[in-house]
Amino acid sequence: MDYKEDILTYFQKVKDTIDKVSAEDLNTLLNLLNKARDEKKFVFICGNGGSASTASHYCCDFNKGVSSEQSSKFRFVCLSDNIATMMAYANDFSWEEIFVGPLRNLFHEGDYVIGISGSGNSANVINALQYANEHHGVSIGITGYDGGIIKKISQYNVHVPINDMQVSEDIHLMLDHCMMSILCKHGENR
Repeated sequence: MDYKEDILTYFQKVKDTIDKVSAEDLNTLLNLLNKARDEKKFVFICGNGGSASTASHYCCDFNKGVSSEQSSKFRFVCLSDNIATMMAYANDFSWEEIFVGPLRNLFHEGDYVIGISGSGNSANVINALQYANEHHGVSIGITGYDGGIIKKISQYNVHVPINDMQVSEDIHLMLDHCMMSILCKHGENR
């Protein structure tokens, strides 16, 4: 079977969508993350499903990939990575509590919470971002579709405007690699 037409259609969808992502919003996010690093703030990041793996990937890229050659290090914590803790909160309280529960233990005023959600409507991610808002932190959404509730409640947002979960998730990871590449290039000489 020849899938080339479907492959090219998918590639074109990604190309068309990436041009709609705001470079200004991504530039703002880069500057916010540099500020978090400079001020030694924690950056908590979370997501569900594919966005959970993207959150974990961001954590790896910033903590190791960007930070390894620099004296000032990022402090990313992926709230999606501790299965036992997530399941304990889900079992004893609710699925909506799996990210905000650990924040109650770890979050300090001025820390950052990044929530990644293709739909922008994941209740547990919304709760984590609201927690940051209510406790004098910085809330950042990385969204797809119409941005959902997350786009509305986040202090900052990078939005991928497409109603396609796969393309949205592809570009969310591309944003990570774009920022990592830039931060590695410019390092602490910004």
